[in-house]
Amino acid sequence: MMLAAVLAAVLVAMALMVARALRGPTTFDRLLAANSIGNGAILVLALFGFLTERPEFLDLGLTYALLNFVGTFAVLKFFRQGSLGAEAEE
Repeated sequence: MMLAAVLAAVLVAMALMVARALRGPTTFDRLLAANSIGNGAILVLALFGFLTERPEFLDLGLTYALLNFVGTFAVLKFFRQGSLGAEAEE
């Protein structure tokens, strides 16, 4: 029962993160909120897997964590350099 309450609390926190992602005054605030939403989704997957006694959800959470990590760096590189390709610096 306690895990269900924690899951509900994480979902409420994710709703606040979505509000920050939509309202964020700067692009980096929105990026941080999107990264936080990804971390919350990983928590939701882990908690739901534990509640339903299905450890496969932890594997999904780890995969999503790697995608979230790589995606964050790709977006930051795009904002810094303007493209994701390997271009020669002049």
